[in-house]
This record gives sequence, C-alpha cells and structure tokens, in this order.
Amino acid sequence: MAAKAGPETADDHTGVVNGLYLFEIEMRDGRRGQAKGVAVLCDGRIMGGDSYFYYTGHYTFRNGKWRGEMTVNQHTEAVGKSLAFAGREVTCGFSGGYSAGGAEVEGMALVGKTSVTFTARLTLKEAM
Repeated sequence: MAAKAGPETADDHTGVVNGLYLFEIEMRDGRRGQAKGVAVLCDGRIMGGDSYFYYTGHYTFRNGKWRGEMTVNQHTEAVGKSLAFAGREVTCGFSGGYSAGGAEVEGMALVGKTSVTFTARLTLKEAM
C-alpha cells in the first residue's frame, strides 16, 4: 500500500495535519548549528524558511511515521556568520514520527562531500 499524503478526514486520524508549524533544527556530527523558523505542511508539500534559508519539498506518511525530502536555498547573506549550507543548494532527506500536535525527524544533508546529520522538532501552530 502506498504512503498517503493529505489532510485528515473523519475516517483517518493518523495523518500529518495540514497547517503552519514552528520548527527547531539542531545539526550534529561536527557541523554544530541550529535554526528556528516556520513551515507549511499541506497535502504532501513542505514550504518554509528561517532567517537565512527557504525550504521546499515533499513528504509521505503512514501509521505514525513520515519521511520526505526537501531542498534548502539561501535567501539572505549572513554577514559575519559561518553557515553550514552557505551559498549552496542542499538536498536533505528525513524520517521520523508525528502526532496531532507536531512531529520529530532525523535527517541527513549532503553539503559538498560532507554529510551533515540533523534533528528537528515541529510544533503545529495553526491547522488548515
């Protein structure tokens, strides 16, 4: 059975809720860093951003687990800061669990020839 993406219905209380989420990302494995921002999850699509980057991508979900892929692009110059993804388009893969109020993921991004792992927590602020 294919993974399902989309809004919850009366018969399906196990889906990723469409809406606006706050997120916190923590990078690991020698590339320490963090970011906070907002993302919209809607019918299998991800759109969002933080102070320096915007994110677009897609996801699927099933039985309390979800996974997806997103592309990260820089939109603002970070004067005096050293950003892990600075000036690069980076693709990230992720997987994790979700509930009605949010989600957690672990993922990996390939930055040049370096793999950067991360964790993220998403908190639902407004359902659609």
